[in-house]
Amino acid sequence: MRGRQLAALGMLALLAASAGCTGGLFGGGAVDQEAVEEAPEPPYDWDRQADATIDIQGEGYRSIYAIEDRSNLEVYGRDTFGMEQPLSVRKVRFRFDNGTVVAPSYDDTADGEGAFNVSTTRDRTVIGLPAEQGQLAYTVENQGKAVATPVFLEHSRDSGPSFEVVLPPDSAVAVPLLSNVRPGGYETSETDGRVHIYWEQVTTDGVSVRFYLDRDLLIFGSIAAVLTVAGLIGAGYYLVRIRRLERRREEIGLDVEREEP
Repeated sequence: MRGRQLAALGMLALLAASAGCTGGLFGGGAVDQEAVEEAPEPPYDWDRQADATIDIQGEGYRSIYAIEDRSNLEVYGRDTFGMEQPLSVRKVRFRFDNGTVVAPSYDDTADGEGAFNVSTTRDRTVIGLPAEQGQLAYTVENQGKAVATPVFLEHSRDSGPSFEVVLPPDSAVAVPLLSNVRPGGYETSETDGRVHIYWEQVTTDGVSVRFYLDRDLLIFGSIAAVLTVAGLIGAGYYLVRIRRLERRREEIGLDVEREEP
């Protein structure tokens, strides 16, 4: 009887814990307009040459995608278990070929051809596009010194979109122990004090960049120097001890060679 009561209490606790996230697991719908449209107006740099650009800022990163012959873009991230989940996008904007920039409409009736809206499914954020040609931009909150994202644009094993990642000021990926960039085959350059990582084609499913700040390199160098000095001191100490033991053995005659009879 007691076992059944404990099982029932455990089930109630599980239901209570999952009550707030049931919609994210089993359904979707329109997103919160206030959450997506945050002031101030995002300063997107639309003059990008790559098909996809990720501009890493202090509070997150800004993504800009070239749109060709598609009516929507489905974006997603991954949780700690590697499962797909809707990507929390902010400040979504679409730029037409004539230069006009528009924000999404959150009217539930705004659907069909030419509608620009943002909604979620169980594991995707679906951005309905107002035109099949143009540029789509959004911002994602991100903490830490790493960004990983699926490509989202059409690609195959033989061809794919060009991709660019712009690091924050005073950041780099030159030291392998402190950074990692995938996939390979990229080029780096520096413009206005910021490192640009560029792929002419991305044929993999995703791109990931782990970078470091210049001050991290200084700290790492200082720690390495301290460890090196400590190692030299330790090696010197043991060398002195060994020499002393050798002299002691000589003094008491342990190392004297005996003549054969």
